[in-house]
Amino acid sequence: MSTFPTVVALQSPLLVAYSGGLDSSVLLHWLQRCAQVGGTRLRAVHVHHGLQASADAWVRHCQQQCDAMGIELAVHRVQVDTAAGLGLEAAARQARRAAFAAELREGETLALAQHQDDQAETFLLRALRSSGVDGLAAMAADSTLHGHRLWRPLLLTPRDALRDYAQTHALRWIEDPSNQGDEADRNFLRLHVMPLLRQRWPHAAAALAGSAGHCARTRALLDEEDAELIAHLEVAPRVLSLELLRQVPPARAARVLRAWVRAHGAAPLPATVLQQLQQELLDAPGDRQAQVRWQDHAIQQWRGHAYLLPALLPALPADWQAPWDGRAPLPLPDGGQLRLLGGAAFDRPLLVRARQGGERILLPGRTHSHALKDCLQREHLAPWRRAQLPLLFEGDQLLAAADVVIAAPLQAWLQARGAQLQWRPGGW
Repeated sequence: MSTFPTVVALQSPLLVAYSGGLDSSVLLHWLQRCAQVGGTRLRAVHVHHGLQASADAWVRHCQQQCDAMGIELAVHRVQVDTAAGLGLEAAARQARRAAFAAELREGETLALAQHQDDQAETFLLRALRSSGVDGLAAMAADSTLHGHRLWRPLLLTPRDALRDYAQTHALRWIEDPSNQGDEADRNFLRLHVMPLLRQRWPHAAAALAGSAGHCARTRALLDEEDAELIAHLEVAPRVLSLELLRQVPPARAARVLRAWVRAHGAAPLPATVLQQLQQELLDAPGDRQAQVRWQDHAIQQWRGHAYLLPALLPALPADWQAPWDGRAPLPLPDGGQLRLLGGAAFDRPLLVRARQGGERILLPGRTHSHALKDCLQREHLAPWRRAQLPLLFEGDQLLAAADVVIAAPLQAWLQARGAQLQWRPGGW
């Protein structure tokens, strides 16, 4: 009989992804035993994809099994977007992830049932796609999903051990008929390639999963170095110095860019986008204002720096305006916010509106007004931020351009009260 993990006491409440198949049935049963030892709360979640005629019957099976074990079950019915160009398997996985994220409660860990054979298949799939060390690391036993721990406790356990466990404990599970077709790449590997490999190398799955583990350890070391280098290159949140980045070898710079965008929650950088970044930002003259876009994000070059931005930056509508007395934060149409810190409030409401051009402002220590455009250029405010600036007026007098440029009268008023303007732009 293959080895299976021993029962351990759990440290945090768990949400178990439960499809009703063999793998997740074993995981749920084993984790329930662990939860009983540690007195930890455990729940299950089932995702109804609507892709199989028997999907409703699977929900009933999962509910019956959870009722028998005294486990709370949440069922999420999702729509799999097959028109997004991801492929059916990837689209279904994306829908599941969204359902899991929506169901997780504060402090809960999500437990998934992937095992050693799944890891071996993932390693092979990544290798066949010419993945580097990051891809070949395959699945991590510990990772995160929307701020929650994502745990794969069976990742070192072979599938045979799961089947032995299920038979020993007389578990009931359902068989997904789609697993018997070989149209999907993973099924083709599982049904045809892995059995052939095992004929020659009986421990093929363990060996391939072991190689994934070696890659994961290498990736962890590289990630540490990436984080140290990014801390040196990032002069402000989401802003990299191109002068410093150009001193990094190209292969290392590509890895750093990948890590940088990932750290800020952007979609992974495709190889074609990395090549474009190399050509248009790193190899190009420093005075260009090149921009490279992918999915929902863009990297914009401006004054020797690379800015990570939303692909479509919001701007304040030209005709927008609102009264504001500073007592409560003012929400802006672009998703930003204007606040008056320090507990003060204006004597009368000021008018907040978008830039229209031609505005002038009287700066502290000056006797005549200056064009706001010139002031913003001296403040090195990026062009896309200028389009978002909320302006504060008292009558026809411009008192401030957000917290970037503040007129003499308002500056004196703020200093006398220990108050401060704070602008948070939208789109970040």
